[in-house]
Amino acid sequence: MIYKVYYQETKTRNPKREDTQSIYVEGDSDVAVRQLVEENTPYNIEYVQLLDGNHLAYEQEHADFKLTEF
Repeated sequence: MIYKVYYQETKTRNPKREDTQSIYVEGDSDVAVRQLVEENTPYNIEYVQLLDGNHLAYEQEHADFKLTEF
């Protein structure tokens, strides 16, 4: 399954909506993906969203879609 992870680049500053970024990660569950990102980055994770069906197809059509591997 593919998940979209919304995050802030640092945990030291207050989150701002304008600074929210996202990466795409493949994993078995949202918990496993969150743990994987936390172990390999300094990111402040805001939300982990499962992508499937039409939503996944829409995201894949954009040029910035790229799976992140750790």
